[in-house]
Amino acid sequence: MTEDPAPPEPRRPPPIARGGWLDLLRFVVGAMIVLYHFREAAPIPLPLFHPVFDRGYLLTDFFIIDSGYVLARVYGERLADGRIPLSVFYRQRFLRVVPAHMAVSLALAGLVLAAAILGQTPSHPEWFDWSRFPAQFFLVQAYGVPGGEGWNAPTWTLSALLGCYVSLPFLARAARGLSPWLILALGVGGLLAANLAAHAAFGLPIYEMPLRLGFLRAFPLFALGVAVALFARQVYCPPRLAAGLGGSAVVAVAGLQALGPHNLATLGLLTVIIFATGALPVRSPSRLVEHLALMAFAIFLTNEVIRIVWFGVLDAVDWRSWSPSVQWTAWAVGLAAAFGGAAVFRYAFDRPTQAWFNRPQSGSRSTSPAAKSPVPAL
Repeated sequence: MTEDPAPPEPRRPPPIARGGWLDLLRFVVGAMIVLYHFREAAPIPLPLFHPVFDRGYLLTDFFIIDSGYVLARVYGERLADGRIPLSVFYRQRFLRVVPAHMAVSLALAGLVLAAAILGQTPSHPEWFDWSRFPAQFFLVQAYGVPGGEGWNAPTWTLSALLGCYVSLPFLARAARGLSPWLILALGVGGLLAANLAAHAAFGLPIYEMPLRLGFLRAFPLFALGVAVALFARQVYCPPRLAAGLGGSAVVAVAGLQALGPHNLATLGLLTVIIFATGALPVRSPSRLVEHLALMAFAIFLTNEVIRIVWFGVLDAVDWRSWSPSVQWTAWAVGLAAAFGGAAVFRYAFDRPTQAWFNRPQSGSRSTSPAAKSPVPAL
Protein backbone atom coordinates (compact mmCIF):
# COMPACT_ATOMS: atom_id res chain seq x y z
CA MET A 1 0.00 0.00 0.00
CA THR A 2 1.53 3.27 -1.09
CA GLU A 3 1.30 6.44 0.93
CA ASP A 4 -0.63 9.36 -0.47
CA PRO A 5 1.71 12.02 -1.85
CA ALA A 6 2.09 15.08 0.33
CA PRO A 7 0.04 18.03 -0.88
CA PRO A 8 2.12 20.64 -2.67
CA GLU A 9 3.14 23.62 -0.60
CA PRO A 10 1.15 26.76 -1.41
CA ARG A 11 2.97 29.16 -3.65
CA ARG A 12 4.22 32.25 -1.84
CA PRO A 13 4.45 35.76 -3.25
CA PRO A 14 8.05 36.65 -4.11
CA PRO A 15 9.88 38.96 -1.71
CA ILE A 16 10.45 42.45 -3.02
CA ALA A 17 14.09 43.17 -3.80
CA ARG A 18 16.29 45.89 -5.16
CA GLY A 19 16.94 46.35 -8.87
CA GLY A 20 13.56 45.20 -10.16
CA TRP A 21 10.36 46.61 -11.60
CA LEU A 22 9.25 48.23 -8.35
CA ASP A 23 12.51 50.19 -8.19
CA LEU A 24 12.18 51.24 -11.83
CA LEU A 25 8.61 52.38 -11.23
CA ARG A 26 9.73 54.44 -8.24
CA PHE A 27 12.39 56.24 -10.28
CA VAL A 28 10.04 56.92 -13.22
CA VAL A 29 7.44 58.49 -10.94
CA GLY A 30 10.17 60.55 -9.24
CA ALA A 31 11.27 61.83 -12.65
CA MET A 32 7.67 62.74 -13.48
CA ILE A 33 7.43 64.73 -10.24
CA VAL A 34 10.44 66.79 -11.34
CA LEU A 35 8.71 67.48 -14.66
CA TYR A 36 5.59 68.54 -12.74
CA HIS A 37 7.55 71.01 -10.60
CA PHE A 38 9.23 72.46 -13.70
CA ARG A 39 6.00 72.72 -15.72
CA GLU A 40 5.21 76.41 -15.22
CA ALA A 41 8.82 77.51 -15.78
CA ALA A 42 8.86 76.13 -19.33
CA PRO A 43 8.87 78.71 -22.16
CA ILE A 44 5.36 77.48 -22.90
CA PRO A 45 3.81 76.16 -19.66
CA LEU A 46 3.40 72.42 -20.04
CA PRO A 47 -0.29 72.35 -18.96
CA LEU A 48 -1.07 74.23 -22.19
CA PHE A 49 0.03 71.09 -24.05
CA HIS A 50 -2.06 68.79 -21.86
CA PRO A 51 -3.89 69.32 -18.54
CA VAL A 52 -2.29 66.14 -17.13
CA PHE A 53 0.79 68.25 -16.33
CA ASP A 54 -1.29 70.00 -13.66
CA ARG A 55 -2.11 66.71 -11.89
CA GLY A 56 1.16 66.09 -10.13
CA TYR A 57 -0.73 65.55 -6.87
CA LEU A 58 -1.51 62.09 -8.22
CA LEU A 59 2.23 61.37 -8.35
CA THR A 60 2.60 62.51 -4.74
CA ASP A 61 -0.29 60.23 -3.80
CA PHE A 62 1.49 57.39 -5.60
CA PHE A 63 4.57 57.89 -3.45
CA ILE A 64 2.50 57.89 -0.26
CA ILE A 65 0.71 54.65 -1.23
CA ASP A 66 4.00 53.12 -2.37
CA SER A 67 5.71 54.05 0.92
CA GLY A 68 2.99 52.26 2.89
CA TYR A 69 3.23 49.25 0.57
CA VAL A 70 7.01 48.88 0.63
CA LEU A 71 7.41 49.47 4.36
CA ALA A 72 4.63 47.00 5.21
CA ARG A 73 6.09 44.38 2.85
CA VAL A 74 9.53 44.75 4.43
CA TYR A 75 8.71 45.38 8.09
CA GLY A 76 5.01 44.57 8.59
CA GLU A 77 5.28 40.95 9.75
CA ARG A 78 8.26 41.61 12.04
CA LEU A 79 6.60 44.68 13.54
CA ALA A 80 3.38 42.76 14.15
CA ASP A 81 5.30 39.96 15.90
CA GLY A 82 7.43 42.35 17.95
CA ARG A 83 10.68 41.20 16.33
CA ILE A 84 11.65 44.82 15.67
CA PRO A 85 11.48 47.08 18.74
CA LEU A 86 9.46 50.23 18.11
CA SER A 87 12.39 52.37 19.22
CA VAL A 88 14.63 50.78 16.57
CA PHE A 89 12.06 51.18 13.80
CA TYR A 90 11.22 54.78 14.69
CA ARG A 91 14.88 55.73 14.98
CA GLN A 92 15.61 54.28 11.55
CA ARG A 93 12.67 56.07 9.94
CA PHE A 94 13.53 59.38 11.64
CA LEU A 95 17.17 59.21 10.59
CA ARG A 96 16.23 58.23 7.05
CA VAL A 97 14.23 61.42 6.52
CA VAL A 98 15.11 64.20 8.94
CA PRO A 99 18.89 64.80 8.58
CA ALA A 100 18.74 64.96 4.77
CA HIS A 101 15.72 67.26 4.91
CA MET A 102 17.38 69.60 7.41
CA ALA A 103 20.56 69.76 5.32
CA VAL A 104 18.63 70.79 2.21
CA SER A 105 16.51 73.29 4.17
CA LEU A 106 19.60 74.94 5.68
CA ALA A 107 21.25 75.10 2.26
CA LEU A 108 18.18 76.83 0.80
CA ALA A 109 17.98 79.25 3.73
CA GLY A 110 21.69 80.02 3.31
CA LEU A 111 21.19 80.78 -0.38
CA VAL A 112 18.29 83.13 0.37
CA LEU A 113 20.33 84.91 3.05
CA ALA A 114 23.36 85.20 0.75
CA ALA A 115 21.19 86.68 -2.00
CA ALA A 116 19.76 89.21 0.46
CA ILE A 117 23.27 90.22 1.60
CA LEU A 118 24.24 90.74 -2.04
CA GLY A 119 21.14 92.86 -2.59
CA GLN A 120 19.36 90.31 -4.77
CA THR A 121 15.60 89.99 -4.37
CA PRO A 122 14.12 86.54 -5.15
CA SER A 123 11.86 86.34 -8.19
CA HIS A 124 9.03 85.31 -5.87
CA PRO A 125 9.76 86.78 -2.42
CA GLU A 126 6.41 85.52 -1.12
CA TRP A 127 7.87 81.99 -1.28
CA PHE A 128 10.42 82.85 1.41
CA ASP A 129 8.39 84.04 4.39
CA TRP A 130 10.74 83.48 7.34
CA SER A 131 7.79 83.05 9.71
CA ARG A 132 6.94 79.82 7.86
CA PHE A 133 10.45 78.40 7.84
CA PRO A 134 10.57 76.92 11.39
CA ALA A 135 7.50 74.72 10.91
CA GLN A 136 8.86 73.42 7.64
CA PHE A 137 12.37 72.92 9.01
CA PHE A 138 11.07 70.85 11.94
CA LEU A 139 8.57 69.00 9.70
CA VAL A 140 5.42 69.91 11.63
CA GLN A 141 3.68 71.76 8.78
CA ALA A 142 1.33 68.83 8.05
CA TYR A 143 -0.24 69.05 11.53
CA GLY A 144 -1.97 72.43 11.40
CA VAL A 145 1.16 74.57 11.87
CA PRO A 146 1.61 77.29 9.20
CA GLY A 147 4.65 76.47 7.08
CA GLY A 148 3.52 74.30 4.19
CA GLU A 149 3.66 77.03 1.57
CA GLY A 150 6.86 78.29 -0.01
CA TRP A 151 10.45 77.28 0.69
CA ASN A 152 10.82 73.58 -0.12
CA ALA A 153 7.05 73.10 -0.15
CA PRO A 154 6.94 69.40 -1.22
CA THR A 155 8.39 68.44 2.17
CA TRP A 156 4.87 68.55 3.59
CA THR A 157 4.82 64.93 2.40
CA LEU A 158 7.76 64.04 4.65
CA SER A 159 6.04 65.77 7.56
CA ALA A 160 2.89 63.72 6.99
CA LEU A 161 4.80 60.48 6.44
CA LEU A 162 6.53 60.77 9.81
CA GLY A 163 3.11 60.42 11.42
CA CYS A 164 2.29 57.56 9.09
CA TYR A 165 5.48 55.78 10.13
CA VAL A 166 4.34 55.99 13.75
CA SER A 167 1.09 54.25 12.79
CA LEU A 168 2.64 51.36 10.84
CA PRO A 169 3.36 48.99 13.76
CA PHE A 170 -0.17 49.44 15.09
CA LEU A 171 -1.74 48.91 11.67
CA ALA A 172 0.30 45.72 11.22
CA ARG A 173 -0.69 44.42 14.65
CA ALA A 174 -4.37 45.28 14.15
CA ALA A 175 -4.39 43.32 10.87
CA ARG A 176 -2.77 40.22 12.37
CA GLY A 177 -5.04 37.20 11.96
CA LEU A 178 -7.48 38.94 9.62
CA SER A 179 -8.39 37.57 6.21
CA PRO A 180 -6.27 39.20 3.47
CA TRP A 181 -9.44 40.07 1.59
CA LEU A 182 -10.87 41.79 4.67
CA ILE A 183 -7.61 43.73 5.09
CA LEU A 184 -7.83 44.88 1.47
CA ALA A 185 -11.48 45.85 1.88
CA LEU A 186 -10.65 47.86 5.00
CA GLY A 187 -7.89 49.72 3.18
CA VAL A 188 -10.07 50.60 0.20
CA GLY A 189 -13.08 51.38 2.38
CA GLY A 190 -10.99 53.57 4.65
CA LEU A 191 -9.85 55.72 1.74
CA LEU A 192 -13.40 56.07 0.39
CA ALA A 193 -14.73 56.95 3.87
CA ALA A 194 -11.95 59.52 4.35
CA ASN A 195 -12.81 61.05 0.98
CA LEU A 196 -16.47 61.38 1.96
CA ALA A 197 -15.47 62.92 5.30
CA ALA A 198 -13.18 65.43 3.56
CA HIS A 199 -16.03 66.44 1.25
CA ALA A 200 -18.37 66.86 4.21
CA ALA A 201 -15.92 68.82 6.37
CA PHE A 202 -14.05 70.91 3.79
CA GLY A 203 -15.93 70.60 0.52
CA LEU A 204 -12.78 69.04 -0.96
CA PRO A 205 -11.70 65.55 -1.93
CA ILE A 206 -9.07 63.93 0.26
CA TYR A 207 -6.29 64.56 -2.30
CA GLU A 208 -6.96 68.33 -2.39
CA MET A 209 -6.99 69.02 1.35
CA PRO A 210 -4.81 71.96 2.44
CA LEU A 211 -1.17 71.23 3.21
CA ARG A 212 -1.61 72.22 6.86
CA LEU A 213 -3.78 69.09 7.15
CA GLY A 214 -1.31 66.98 5.21
CA PHE A 215 -1.31 64.11 7.69
CA LEU A 216 -5.09 63.70 7.37
CA ARG A 217 -4.64 63.66 3.60
CA ALA A 218 -1.74 61.20 3.62
CA PHE A 219 -2.83 58.69 6.26
CA PRO A 220 -5.69 57.01 4.32
CA LEU A 221 -3.39 56.65 1.29
CA PHE A 222 -0.56 55.24 3.39
CA ALA A 223 -2.98 52.85 5.12
CA LEU A 224 -4.22 51.71 1.70
CA GLY A 225 -0.63 50.91 0.72
CA VAL A 226 -0.18 48.97 3.98
CA ALA A 227 -3.39 47.01 3.35
CA VAL A 228 -2.32 46.12 -0.20
CA ALA A 229 1.07 44.98 1.11
CA LEU A 230 -0.45 42.76 3.80
CA PHE A 231 -2.80 41.35 1.18
CA ALA A 232 0.12 40.76 -1.21
CA ARG A 233 2.09 38.88 1.45
CA GLN A 234 -0.65 36.24 1.66
CA VAL A 235 -2.25 36.08 -1.80
CA TYR A 236 -0.14 34.68 -4.62
CA CYS A 237 -0.47 36.42 -7.99
CA PRO A 238 1.17 34.52 -10.87
CA PRO A 239 3.77 36.64 -12.70
CA ARG A 240 1.88 36.54 -16.00
CA LEU A 241 -1.31 37.70 -14.33
CA ALA A 242 0.63 40.42 -12.46
CA ALA A 243 2.21 41.63 -15.71
CA GLY A 244 -1.20 41.69 -17.39
CA LEU A 245 -2.79 43.57 -14.48
CA GLY A 246 0.02 46.11 -14.34
CA GLY A 247 0.11 46.69 -18.09
CA SER A 248 -3.66 47.05 -18.31
CA ALA A 249 -3.66 49.50 -15.40
CA VAL A 250 -0.97 51.65 -17.06
CA VAL A 251 -3.02 51.78 -20.28
CA ALA A 252 -6.17 52.58 -18.28
CA VAL A 253 -4.43 55.43 -16.41
CA ALA A 254 -3.26 56.94 -19.70
CA GLY A 255 -6.76 56.68 -21.17
CA LEU A 256 -8.50 58.11 -18.10
CA GLN A 257 -6.12 61.05 -17.84
CA ALA A 258 -6.72 61.88 -21.49
CA LEU A 259 -10.44 62.18 -20.67
CA GLY A 260 -10.13 64.12 -17.40
CA PRO A 261 -8.77 63.88 -13.85
CA HIS A 262 -10.89 60.91 -12.67
CA ASN A 263 -8.82 61.08 -9.51
CA LEU A 264 -10.29 58.29 -7.39
CA ALA A 265 -10.30 55.84 -10.27
CA THR A 266 -6.73 56.83 -11.12
CA LEU A 267 -5.64 56.29 -7.50
CA GLY A 268 -7.19 52.84 -7.65
CA LEU A 269 -5.32 52.04 -10.85
CA LEU A 270 -2.04 53.35 -9.42
CA THR A 271 -2.56 51.01 -6.48
CA VAL A 272 -3.11 48.10 -8.87
CA ILE A 273 0.15 49.03 -10.62
CA ILE A 274 2.03 48.97 -7.29
CA PHE A 275 0.50 45.60 -6.35
CA ALA A 276 1.22 44.07 -9.76
CA THR A 277 4.78 45.38 -9.86
CA GLY A 278 5.48 44.04 -6.38
CA ALA A 279 4.19 40.61 -7.45
CA LEU A 280 6.79 40.29 -10.22
CA PRO A 281 9.84 38.26 -9.13
CA VAL A 282 13.21 39.97 -9.52
CA ARG A 283 15.20 37.33 -11.40
CA SER A 284 17.96 39.57 -12.78
CA PRO A 285 18.44 42.59 -10.51
CA SER A 286 19.83 45.66 -12.25
CA ARG A 287 22.46 47.65 -10.38
CA LEU A 288 21.59 50.71 -12.46
CA VAL A 289 17.91 50.49 -11.59
CA GLU A 290 18.84 49.96 -7.94
CA HIS A 291 20.92 53.13 -7.88
CA LEU A 292 18.26 55.13 -9.72
CA ALA A 293 15.62 54.04 -7.19
CA LEU A 294 17.88 54.84 -4.26
CA MET A 295 18.29 58.30 -5.76
CA ALA A 296 14.50 58.86 -5.83
CA PHE A 297 14.46 60.30 -2.30
CA ALA A 298 17.24 62.75 -3.18
CA ILE A 299 15.35 63.75 -6.33
CA PHE A 300 12.20 64.38 -4.32
CA LEU A 301 14.06 66.37 -1.68
CA THR A 302 16.29 68.56 -3.86
CA ASN A 303 14.51 69.19 -7.16
CA GLU A 304 12.42 72.11 -5.92
CA VAL A 305 15.49 73.83 -4.46
CA ILE A 306 17.40 73.42 -7.72
CA ARG A 307 14.41 74.76 -9.66
CA ILE A 308 14.25 77.84 -7.41
CA VAL A 309 17.96 78.53 -7.76
CA TRP A 310 18.22 77.84 -11.49
CA PHE A 311 15.27 79.91 -12.60
CA GLY A 312 16.10 82.63 -10.08
CA VAL A 313 19.42 83.05 -11.87
CA LEU A 314 17.74 82.97 -15.29
CA ASP A 315 15.17 85.57 -14.22
CA ALA A 316 18.01 87.82 -13.07
CA VAL A 317 19.43 87.81 -16.61
CA ASP A 318 15.99 88.26 -18.25
CA TRP A 319 16.00 84.89 -19.99
CA ARG A 320 12.44 85.35 -21.22
CA SER A 321 13.80 87.81 -23.80
CA TRP A 322 15.93 85.13 -25.42
CA SER A 323 14.88 83.23 -28.54
CA PRO A 324 12.45 80.33 -27.98
CA SER A 325 15.05 77.70 -28.85
CA VAL A 326 17.54 79.13 -26.35
CA GLN A 327 14.81 79.34 -23.70
CA TRP A 328 13.92 75.68 -24.18
CA THR A 329 17.60 74.77 -23.98
CA ALA A 330 17.97 76.69 -20.73
CA TRP A 331 14.86 75.01 -19.34
CA ALA A 332 16.18 71.57 -20.33
CA VAL A 333 19.52 72.31 -18.69
CA GLY A 334 17.67 73.16 -15.48
CA LEU A 335 15.77 69.90 -15.73
CA ALA A 336 19.02 67.98 -16.15
CA ALA A 337 20.52 69.92 -13.22
CA ALA A 338 17.71 68.63 -11.00
CA PHE A 339 18.85 65.06 -11.63
CA GLY A 340 22.54 65.92 -11.47
CA GLY A 341 22.08 67.80 -8.22
CA ALA A 342 20.11 64.90 -6.74
CA ALA A 343 22.92 62.51 -7.68
CA VAL A 344 25.52 64.77 -6.01
CA PHE A 345 23.38 65.03 -2.88
CA ARG A 346 22.76 61.29 -2.81
CA TYR A 347 26.39 60.22 -3.13
CA ALA A 348 28.12 63.11 -1.39
CA PHE A 349 25.79 63.48 1.60
CA ASP A 350 22.83 61.12 1.89
CA ARG A 351 24.55 57.77 1.35
CA PRO A 352 27.56 58.54 3.61
CA THR A 353 25.36 59.83 6.42
CA GLN A 354 23.03 56.83 6.18
CA ALA A 355 26.02 54.49 6.27
CA TRP A 356 27.24 56.28 9.39
CA PHE A 357 23.85 56.18 11.11
CA ASN A 358 23.46 52.46 10.33
CA ARG A 359 27.01 51.46 11.21
CA PRO A 360 27.43 48.55 13.66
CA GLN A 361 27.65 49.82 17.19
CA SER A 362 30.79 49.09 19.17
CA GLY A 363 30.63 45.56 20.49
CA SER A 364 27.80 44.67 18.11
CA ARG A 365 28.21 42.11 15.33
CA SER A 366 25.50 43.45 13.05
CA THR A 367 23.24 46.34 12.41
CA SER A 368 19.68 46.53 13.67
CA PRO A 369 16.95 44.43 12.02
CA ALA A 370 15.38 47.55 10.55
CA ALA A 371 18.65 48.90 9.20
CA LYS A 372 19.37 45.64 7.39
CA SER A 373 16.22 45.89 5.28
CA PRO A 374 16.86 45.24 1.56
CA VAL A 375 14.51 48.04 0.59
CA PRO A 376 14.83 51.05 2.94
CA ALA A 377 12.05 52.97 1.22
CA LEU A 378 10.90 56.50 1.87
